[in-house]
Amino acid sequence: MRFRAVSCCLALVPFALGFAPSAKAFGAPGELGIRHRIDVVVSAEPDAPIFQHFRSAKGELTFTVRLSANSRESKFFGMLHPSFPDITVPDSSGKPLVQQTKLWEEEVCHQRRGLPKVTVTQLSGHFGEGEERIEISAINRHIGLLVPPDELTPGIKLDQGSDDLGVFYAFRAQTRNSRLNVDLKIYPIDCFF
Repeated sequence: MRFRAVSCCLALVPFALGFAPSAKAFGAPGELGIRHRIDVVVSAEPDAPIFQHFRSAKGELTFTVRLSANSRESKFFGMLHPSFPDITVPDSSGKPLVQQTKLWEEEVCHQRRGLPKVTVTQLSGHFGEGEERIEISAINRHIGLLVPPDELTPGIKLDQGSDDLGVFYAFRAQTRNSRLNVDLKIYPIDCFF
């Protein structure tokens, strides 16, 4: 009885091993992967001070984005410093201050491992000229420090959407007093690696 059970098991070993080589190796060429693109749009709330006093005024904005996008095939961590020196305040709040602009894009296709981590940490700039000039300086709240006069609240999740570039996930950073919005749109792009 024992001999028969052992011989049956031994007969199944070559059968089971016969299928092993045909399985695809993890990370083999031709496997579906992903890469990400991040775009930015800057807008202002309808009750923003710039719409009350600075319509059609010229200005500029700069901000800092902390980005962490790590996978086995691609690693990136750093601070991005986009600058928009020629902004004109629109006539209505329905138009953005900064049109959608590419901020960062991965060049390497990699395994699916979630979205990159992006945080707007500060925003600064000005609008107007001379005595009519308004300065904007917003930063994140930090433990142990006073709340900044124009606090920047990052990580406000917006609804998922799609446009000409594809499906995107959006996150907003908003300033409390100047009422500006920095929207980051993360596009997952399918690719093969």
